[in-house]
Amino acid sequence: MSGVVIIENGGANIASLQFALERLGCHAAVSADADRIDAASHVILPGVGAAADAMARLRAARLDTLIPRLTQPVLGICLGLQLLLDSSAEGAATCLGIIPGRAERFAGRPGLPVPHIGWNTLEPHRDPPLLRGVRAGSHAYFVHSYALPVGEATRASTEYGGPFSACIAWRNFHGVQFHPERSAAVGARVLANFLELNS
Repeated sequence: MSGVVIIENGGANIASLQFALERLGCHAAVSADADRIDAASHVILPGVGAAADAMARLRAARLDTLIPRLTQPVLGICLGLQLLLDSSAEGAATCLGIIPGRAERFAGRPGLPVPHIGWNTLEPHRDPPLLRGVRAGSHAYFVHSYALPVGEATRASTEYGGPFSACIAWRNFHGVQFHPERSAAVGARVLANFLELNS
């Protein structure tokens, strides 16, 4: 295995994610090459945009069949988390089917506009490895309209008109609905914890 690879999937946050990793002493390559991704020690699936479009790009690169077979630690960020699920209500998209569940759209109500943008507290469940050293009630930065309801894969939750999954884990697959690259010290800790994970 060789290094950390960020999957190139059209996400606008890739440069800021690379900078956040570089501050931890990690130079991450950006690639959509299946062989390079398969050989990586750690894989990150970021995402900004629509689930159906992101899945179309993964299928075009033939990564939709590779990603579920990966055995090294994989981290989905924001839309990347949602792509790990069975499906998304956004465009009725069929996703990678790795983690049971469906991303649902926030209903929206007075005082709770959609998309949800801002800092929310994290409430860990079952001592998640990604949140080692992160205290309950710590803040992370979110920008999204869809989220996974709390369920079997949930390792931390937060609330926006009701609880939803802020961090998930399923075998070697992990996900955060927030943006660690924009979440200051908490985000740096999450990324560092991910880099320390073994298969």
